[in-house]
Amino acid sequence: MSHSPQPSDSASRPIPLAGERGACAPPAINPIAIYKGRLKADRQALYRKFDQGTPIAELVLERSQLIDAVLREAWINFLGDTEEAALIAVGGYGRQELQPASDVDIMVLIEPGADSRLADPLEGLVTFLWDIGLEVGHSVRTVDDCVREATGDVTVMTNLLEARWLCGNATLYPRMREATAPDRLWNSERFFAAKTLEQRARWHKYGGTAYNLEPNIKENPGGLRDIQMIGWVAKRHFAAETLHDLVGHGFLTESEYQALIDGQTLLWRIRFALHQLNGRREDRLLFDYQRTLARQFGFSDGDNNLAVEQFMQQYYRAVQELNRLNEMLLQLFREAILLHDDIGPPVPINKRFQSRSGYLEVTSPSVFRLYPFALLEVFHLLQIRPELQGVRASTIRLIRENRHRIDDDFRADLRARSLFMEILRESAGVTHAIRRMNRYGVLAAYIPAFANIVGRMQYDLLHVYTVDEHTMMLLRNLRRFTTPKYDDEFPLCSAVGRRIPKLELLYLAGLFHDIAKGRGGDHSTLGARDAREFCRLHGLGEFDTRLVAWMVEQHLVMSMTAQRKDINDPEVIQAFAELIGDPTRLDYLYLLTVADARATNPERWNSWMDALLRELYHGTRRALLRGLDNPQAQDELITQKQAEAMRLVARYGGDPSACNRLWIKFSLDFFLHNSPDEIAWQTRQILAADPSQLPLVVIRPVTVRGVTEIFIYTRDRANLFARTTALLDQMGLSVMDARVMTTDDRMAINSYQVLDQDCMPVDDPLRMEEIRSTLASDIVEQTGASIKVARSIPRRHRHFPIETRISFAADEPNRRTIMRLNTLDRPGLLAEVGAVFQSCGIRLQNAKIATVGAEVDDVFFITSGDDAPITCETALACLRREIHDRLESHASNQ
Repeated sequence: MSHSPQPSDSASRPIPLAGERGACAPPAINPIAIYKGRLKADRQALYRKFDQGTPIAELVLERSQLIDAVLREAWINFLGDTEEAALIAVGGYGRQELQPASDVDIMVLIEPGADSRLADPLEGLVTFLWDIGLEVGHSVRTVDDCVREATGDVTVMTNLLEARWLCGNATLYPRMREATAPDRLWNSERFFAAKTLEQRARWHKYGGTAYNLEPNIKENPGGLRDIQMIGWVAKRHFAAETLHDLVGHGFLTESEYQALIDGQTLLWRIRFALHQLNGRREDRLLFDYQRTLARQFGFSDGDNNLAVEQFMQQYYRAVQELNRLNEMLLQLFREAILLHDDIGPPVPINKRFQSRSGYLEVTSPSVFRLYPFALLEVFHLLQIRPELQGVRASTIRLIRENRHRIDDDFRADLRARSLFMEILRESAGVTHAIRRMNRYGVLAAYIPAFANIVGRMQYDLLHVYTVDEHTMMLLRNLRRFTTPKYDDEFPLCSAVGRRIPKLELLYLAGLFHDIAKGRGGDHSTLGARDAREFCRLHGLGEFDTRLVAWMVEQHLVMSMTAQRKDINDPEVIQAFAELIGDPTRLDYLYLLTVADARATNPERWNSWMDALLRELYHGTRRALLRGLDNPQAQDELITQKQAEAMRLVARYGGDPSACNRLWIKFSLDFFLHNSPDEIAWQTRQILAADPSQLPLVVIRPVTVRGVTEIFIYTRDRANLFARTTALLDQMGLSVMDARVMTTDDRMAINSYQVLDQDCMPVDDPLRMEEIRSTLASDIVEQTGASIKVARSIPRRHRHFPIETRISFAADEPNRRTIMRLNTLDRPGLLAEVGAVFQSCGIRLQNAKIATVGAEVDDVFFITSGDDAPITCETALACLRREIHDRLESHASNQ
């Protein structure tokens, strides 16, 4: 039990303020400086105690009591012994849960008509409190004001519920409590319903998940607000003073209460440390602080697990447990408050389960002991009985208490294995069932390898969810591909999904695709091994088992091929088709890849990535149907593209013979790496242009690839790529793809596929004209000066030290050299690379631009100045050094 701190001399003797001294008083003192110093000293003392391991509950109470003393002294100095007002603590301060830099929320209760008489001293009081460094939130109300404002605002009612008298008129506080009691306004039913809606809205605001990369430990699902929500309802309905009172009311067991307190303690410690580290109020667990806090909380890097990942996993598992308790308690409250414990008669389902008031419950507390497989049957019943709204809280508690029964004997039980597969094979409710299994801890118990990824974060900017939450999102995405109401969302995925022969194999691959994250080694290979064992244990045939394991092992290959290779090259398509093997495997892998990419970071999923995967899918499917032993020749592909492009040009009134006269100056790469639509559109622009009015800069708002195309046709010059990419970056455009070609008569044909800052195509006419005129003016000027991109590296990116890596490979069929660049994403990156190409006499033929979290993975197809591949090791080493030095110099100046 904590003890109240002993008041210091200054706490027991208020310091007189200016104007209160007699004629013979000692020299004036500065009370603001005195109190500022005292608050600083008190805060530093708390920090020392925190660092020494003093329990956090003692520290937040002590902080509240220290502020109590200061406020009482200030009240006496400004309002004396007035009987017309009282000082009331509200909010977290009212609960005596005050963190070092938290707001100090107060309410001044006044007698009717006293506001004009107390206006000046109250203004002086609040000003003084701000001057000494307290961030004060205050209100001045009569009892009638409290009633009026609380009647229509549940937030005001909540604040009043947490009110605590500090000093002043001792009768005003009980009068306010009586006037706002549940029998006067906001009875338990209304209050509970309003707070439940409030919680749902708050969860929605924070993405509906506790597993954000930079969570708000106060407002996120599973955060401190959820614990407070339980306390508010308990106070309003049960007049409970502490959370432990719920144990006496039968709403919590001692172990559940302890889990609630353990979670609260961890969140309080993290919040206290954030305030200490930041020097001000901060509730967001930003990247800026995560590594430091991980060390402070005693974690160290392991072979396969960073300290920061271990720290964040502890946090995520704590909020997951708090989320579970919140769900269970709110359901118990619903039965007690809204239904008044009149939950109706049971409706039998089978000998193990029954329905009561629309919720599933066991027929006896001993069901899971007698029939352990019923721990899975719960979720299957929810699928096949859509009228059920959920699981009764008492049954949720029994599930939690009986999870230990899921052991090797349980997993070997044919009934359990059959139930699990039936859950995956059901036509409805698969996502909800698996997500609920994860939330109740049953999934991690049934698949032990899954327990390792529960709450596991990946410290990068690509994965915005923990591994288990990412898996849940992936399964949701897969399910939507098979649901008719989502057909318009991803038409190709929906069409492919309808011809998948066994959807349960797809779901199994989704469950296991990342299950080996954090175990060391290749997670795809290890996950495939786990999937193979699981499938065999569950009676799947060897063909299906191999298919699931293959999907897990190859789940990254399609996205990597689309983003990092030239999928317009028939040899790339042929090699990928040979890896896939048959159209059915392609269908499975395509759906898994799209679902995985969208579940990794929804904000980074865009029309460009969608188009790349669709293009790769269609190209591979054509190759498979054509036959792997009958690959399409490059010449045949180019001939087909030219014929289709000429048809499109003629459709819009173009002259086919003019096309031939123009195309004879183009390299084969132009036709190989552009679609017929792109070839036709660019050809029409060139043929329609006035040669005396070059440069030609044309913008196509939205292409079939879901991006904006910026097409430039002008006399070639050395720094064109560097300046163009710098200008595009300066205008906030992201280059997704760049195709750079020089014709036989030294004309530059450059095409840039771009997206705006919101990852959407540019469709505003004014914006497009701004881009066009800026580029055209710069090309006309033909200055050799480089453009410095003014934007700095984004805050989040600064916390990911990514080494610059440059590698080269030969592209012999196309007589090019492939340069792959991995480095930290930063503004002006392409311009810097382009400047090096210019200084080294390198000609850029094509570029594939990919950003993975904070890391770019760009591929450049380059040649020497005379269009030959770069084979000299000395030249390649020089190029590598030049790019590395330039990028590192740029980063150090940010």
